[in-house]
Amino acid sequence: MAKNLVIVESPAKVKTVKKYLGSNYHVVASKGHIRDLPKSTMGVDVDNDFEPKYITIRGKGDMLAELKKLSKDAGKVYLATDPDREGEAISWHLAVALGLAPGKMKRITFNEITKSAVSESLKNSRDIDMDLVDAQQARRVLDRLVGYGISPILWEKVKRGLSAGRVQSVALRMVCDRDQEIDRFIPEEYWQLDAQVWLEGEKKSITARFYGTKKDKINIGNKEQLDRILAELEQSRMTIDEVKKSERIKKAPLPFVTSTLQQEASKALNFSTQKTMRVAQQLYESGMITYLRTDSTRISEEAVKMAQGYIAANYGKEYVSFTKATGNSKGKVQDAHEAIRPSDINVTPESVRERLDRDNFRLYQLIWKRFTASRMTNAKYDVTSISFLSAGYLFKASASRQTFDGFMKVYVAADEEKEEKNSIISNLTQDAQVEKAEYEGTQHFTQPPQHFTEASLVKAMEEQGIGRPSTYSPTITTILARHYVKKEKKNILVTELGKVVNDIMVTAFPDIVDIGFTARIEDRLDRIEEGDEQWKEVIRGFYPGLKQSIDDARSKLTRIKVKDEVSDVVCDKCGRNMVFKFGPHGKFLACPGFPECRNTKPIIEKAGVKCPQCGKDLIVRKTQKGRIYYGCEGYPECSYMSWNKPGTKEKK
Repeated sequence: MAKNLVIVESPAKVKTVKKYLGSNYHVVASKGHIRDLPKSTMGVDVDNDFEPKYITIRGKGDMLAELKKLSKDAGKVYLATDPDREGEAISWHLAVALGLAPGKMKRITFNEITKSAVSESLKNSRDIDMDLVDAQQARRVLDRLVGYGISPILWEKVKRGLSAGRVQSVALRMVCDRDQEIDRFIPEEYWQLDAQVWLEGEKKSITARFYGTKKDKINIGNKEQLDRILAELEQSRMTIDEVKKSERIKKAPLPFVTSTLQQEASKALNFSTQKTMRVAQQLYESGMITYLRTDSTRISEEAVKMAQGYIAANYGKEYVSFTKATGNSKGKVQDAHEAIRPSDINVTPESVRERLDRDNFRLYQLIWKRFTASRMTNAKYDVTSISFLSAGYLFKASASRQTFDGFMKVYVAADEEKEEKNSIISNLTQDAQVEKAEYEGTQHFTQPPQHFTEASLVKAMEEQGIGRPSTYSPTITTILARHYVKKEKKNILVTELGKVVNDIMVTAFPDIVDIGFTARIEDRLDRIEEGDEQWKEVIRGFYPGLKQSIDDARSKLTRIKVKDEVSDVVCDKCGRNMVFKFGPHGKFLACPGFPECRNTKPIIEKAGVKCPQCGKDLIVRKTQKGRIYYGCEGYPECSYMSWNKPGTKEKK
């Protein structure tokens, strides 16, 4: 009897899937797409109703031949690519390229790579969902029309090698708009007024903040206003106006979706969005977590029961939540997935610590804790609020005391604010008396909006409906790789090149960089996926306006020269200040006198510590794969190197 063939995307997934299938199954990987649009041309026939021109990807010919042979000899062929639009499209391309007859081929998907999920997928095999395929084709063709239509304009008007994209251009505009908002910001003065209040019989004071009056909040805008209020306060005695006791509930968090995982991994682990997705993919392919591209917070009944059992056994029944986790989810495919969670909650981070590398362990631990916390009860606090009155002015103070830790026994978010604890306030009664009060005013100025970080840009893109779970990371990676933006510490800042490209896009292609327009396109892609709209109808409505904008830009835009950023490093051959350039291996220094002077230098970043072997400066260096290490500037005479900065300990 012929073996059945199962085709997955990733070689890493082969081993995991194979161990759950019997000897009647042969598991192989397609290593991603087999067919795609050509790189050398647009690959979309605009004169033939936008028909895509797919070709076999260069270098995949031998693999395709091998897959054809295996599929010909197989009993049935199961296409087990990822459970999303792109995975569905890869399966469709495989079916077409391999010439698979509908009766011989079936599509299977699993949200987690476990024995039960793989077995269940075989029982529920289906035909390829062409609505999903068409939604992916529409995205691919739209992106190709924009990229291959507008990028040549940028080459012609600015310089070669630049690119435009349907989503990346909007993300760039968001960064530019934020930077402009910061540049235009005018600080406004305000004063904060605090009272140090001593109660009778207490040695420590309570810090109470000025609010205004019992009727209205008052903002103190200048020193003169502050001095008038202080003069009135000095003539009056402070009294307790009200002591209020209440209970506050802190809700358990929702389990991770793609965007919140990227945000929290950035804050807690200092991971880039690209690194988060790479590590999460490894965890998924090894069977440890559910699928990583989702915007649904839904959890399967099986996983809920497993979590309830684990929590009751390890923390107590009072920690088990029986309420449903609720959150926003949209789109058929995304909600067909669950939230991101461990495949088995009983596989604790500590139990797998020895077999996971550092990054995999830290991300798995974050996902495990967040999911476990999401199925636990809320935390509870007793809150005491006190208000003071003096000269008709109101001052407020509060403190909280945790009465039940609930989900916080397992998980606390990276940006969680510490609770204000004060035993004097917590034990306060209405009959307490004020002994004395001292006042202090401090001057402040309003702060501009913060620069985007990768985490906050993902959050903003999600809130605006720009892109989908699979596109957040590639979009940010692209605008960084094109040097339209740069990262300083965690902040994303627009470069001079980015400003020029954004100005062109805003001037010549306002629809493409319009947030509302792009969000509406995303909604229409969802409608294609749901079978409510034909994919070519979307393209037909989109292309004429784009074509007109391209023609206008080609005739009306003038050439723009982007100035190179000047460094303080002097060229040792001709004496000019060298400028920053970008090459295939990153940023370097070059003489602006090219071609007369062709001097270049690598950019040396000092680590700020001395070599423990010879005392020279340590230099920050990178391996070919981008991993940072520290080497002596005296190399090769001194061969010292370390993965960790001397004087620091590796974080676990």
